[in-house]
Amino acid sequence: METCDVLIVGGGPAGSSCARKLRRAGLDVIVMDRAVFPRDKVCAGWITPQVITDAGIDCDDYRRGRTLQPVAGFRTGLIGGHGEVETVYDRPVSYGIRRCEFDQYLLQRSDARLKLGTQISSIRTDGRQWVINDSVRAAVLVGAGGHFCPVARWLNPTIDREPLVVAQEAEFRIEPRDAASWTAVPGTPELYFCRDLKGYGWCFRKGQYVNIGLGRLDRRSFPKASGEFVAFLHARRKVPPDASWRWRGHAYLVAARRRVIDAGVLLVGDAAGLAYPRSGEGILPAIESGLLAASTIIDANGRYTRERLEPYEQQLRGRFGVRAAPRLLSQTMLPGLAATVVPWLLGTPWFVRNLVLDRWFLHAHQPALGLPSDQAAARADRLAPY
Repeated sequence: METCDVLIVGGGPAGSSCARKLRRAGLDVIVMDRAVFPRDKVCAGWITPQVITDAGIDCDDYRRGRTLQPVAGFRTGLIGGHGEVETVYDRPVSYGIRRCEFDQYLLQRSDARLKLGTQISSIRTDGRQWVINDSVRAAVLVGAGGHFCPVARWLNPTIDREPLVVAQEAEFRIEPRDAASWTAVPGTPELYFCRDLKGYGWCFRKGQYVNIGLGRLDRRSFPKASGEFVAFLHARRKVPPDASWRWRGHAYLVAARRRVIDAGVLLVGDAAGLAYPRSGEGILPAIESGLLAASTIIDANGRYTRERLEPYEQQLRGRFGVRAAPRLLSQTMLPGLAATVVPWLLGTPWFVRNLVLDRWFLHAHQPALGLPSDQAAARADRLAPY
């Protein structure tokens, strides 16, 4: 039977970031994932400067053979509406990536032992170590496998009762001969909100690729909302008249009520339900929670009791406000009032820039992990040139 110090279930940004930090501290780490990388991941695919800082990404190195599309503006509007607000920044505030490339990049450089294409069939503990699939023993188990992570389900047996955001997405290459028929501007993501503010759709062109998707808090009304969004894209000529695509689905939590630690076990990223509630963005919380978990494991120095791992839960609460489900803007207004106020709000440039984009999507108020605000701003400025 193989042994390791830490077994991480899930090779996405949360798991690979955790693994890299642990390996740099000299721990023996195995990353196990049912997928074979590179693999596709349902995600709009953009990262903020905080992600680049936290993950220690060299942009010049990363863009060699990979997509890294600077984003210096957004177009926002209402599904079914007629007007749009264009917000322009004086420097890139985000970067478009392809998850198949990004996740592979992070995993390859983690320096962990990899067991890919491996399904988790059993999880048990003998009181001192974890035993996975009756083939690997580890002192610490990290659940990093997303909402359906088997470690998260082992730690939270009632997981299926939790409210979910459902999303569907398609990403595909635009052939050069068809490029002129796609009106979305590269580097300017377009965000279109549902009238009840329970979700939004996007059309994001990054280099030679386009990503189209919709995420929504209400599963029952999702098919109708999806159809309305596609019809809206065609009516507004955001996509060519003959354009069609095949959706891929995904689900995730946006408000953690899960247990995220116990003796010798921690949850990170989507497995811990850390996606931001109003945007659904999960890459930054994934990477930062992976780093925080790794720091806690290192500091525990071989004594992985619940008490020794509690600082991780406290850090999550301080960083992300691990919480009961937050009240969305749509929940603060009566339905009749929302129908009148929402179009006005989303047509107000100040509201769109300062609240929707800067706070909900870009988290501009939140410096990178471990960096004071002024240093984080200086770091972002250095990343700004195209």
